[in-house]
Amino acid sequence: MSRPSGLSAYIAVTAAYWAFMLTDGALRMLVLLHFHALGFTPLELAYLFVLYEVAGMVTNLSAGWIAARFGLTSTLYAGLGLQVAALIALSQLEPGWTLTLSVVFVMTVQGTSGVAKDLAKMSSKSAVKLLAPKESGGLFRWVAMLTGSKNAVKGLGFLLGAALLATVGFFWAVLAMALVLAVILVAVVIVMPSGLPKGRRDAKFTEVFSRSANINWLSLARVFLFGARDVWFVVAIPIYFYAVLSDGSAEGDRAAFFMVGGFMALWIMFYGAVQAIAPCLLRAGERPESELIGEARRWAAMLFVVPAGLAAAAIVAPAATLWLTVTLVVGLFVFGGLFAINSSLHSYLILAFTRDERVTMDVGFYYMANAGGRLLGTVLSGLTYELGGLALCLGTAAAMVGISTLASGKLKPHQTSGAAA
Repeated sequence: MSRPSGLSAYIAVTAAYWAFMLTDGALRMLVLLHFHALGFTPLELAYLFVLYEVAGMVTNLSAGWIAARFGLTSTLYAGLGLQVAALIALSQLEPGWTLTLSVVFVMTVQGTSGVAKDLAKMSSKSAVKLLAPKESGGLFRWVAMLTGSKNAVKGLGFLLGAALLATVGFFWAVLAMALVLAVILVAVVIVMPSGLPKGRRDAKFTEVFSRSANINWLSLARVFLFGARDVWFVVAIPIYFYAVLSDGSAEGDRAAFFMVGGFMALWIMFYGAVQAIAPCLLRAGERPESELIGEARRWAAMLFVVPAGLAAAAIVAPAATLWLTVTLVVGLFVFGGLFAINSSLHSYLILAFTRDERVTMDVGFYYMANAGGRLLGTVLSGLTYELGGLALCLGTAAAMVGISTLASGKLKPHQTSGAAA
């Protein structure tokens, strides 16, 4: 398989991914805060994101095969184009629609955005496997830089979405994002260097399902790792902070939008920064794969302590108090740092375990599991918060991290995958 000029292609892929994730983060915050202000319950808010995650599962399962058959750039451009279409469609939402019609419409648009996101993600991550230098931990460094910078940009998107909602309103916010992303799509198409795989017509859909025990166990660990994040991240914590910060007035709502969006943005950016430096923290260039597999187990076990401790704090102080709020802010940033290292290890290991000729298939399967975890966390975020508040929500997160730790314990150094680490 011929390789394109590594650095120039990596820059083009990263720029496209950054542009997408900026609008993805902004869109999520826009939808969450806009519909919460309209009176949606936590469970109804969770429903708005369900199809987004379901679409991500289906997309990742098929996107690996599509990319193997039609080429990586095709799926990358398709993801950006679909996001533009989703943003334009969302601008047509009418405030006079019934609750049922509004929910169905937004779910459908969010589903389209979910397809778009996972086409872009699978394409970008697979490209790194083919472009990264193979010596001195180059694969870990490049995938950590892409993933970490992406999350920092997505964090800015959360802040951008909240700021746009508070200043220009929902309609003009989504139209402006659609226009900017369309311009970036055209620019990326023009500057993208040639050389990424064009696809092979004989690729079979059944090849998507991995026969590697490592990839299957890693995918299972990924399901519960991301479920543990989204069970508090998607609905529960934003709504809790909004309730604490807003006084019910129009001015108070606007201030709360900024502060909630600011917290979510800072959390994501911190998480992304830790991801980017994870190879240095773990000394990845000096250590064999077997040691990094062991680190995946150890860091998952460390992560378990944080949501378990926060759940206990929420039981001790069930009402919204200053002490609980400060504890949550500090604890969730600790969670973010540990989660980032776990996520970075997973992102490296999936590329280390796969072979070049199967990269889009295995990465697609793995990110299907990632989307499954987000779906599970999204549904449980609204449900657990409505049924048992923060204590049940954070206790569920701890249980999910525990399952992820057990799955990580099943990973073994591979012998014949042919992937250079």
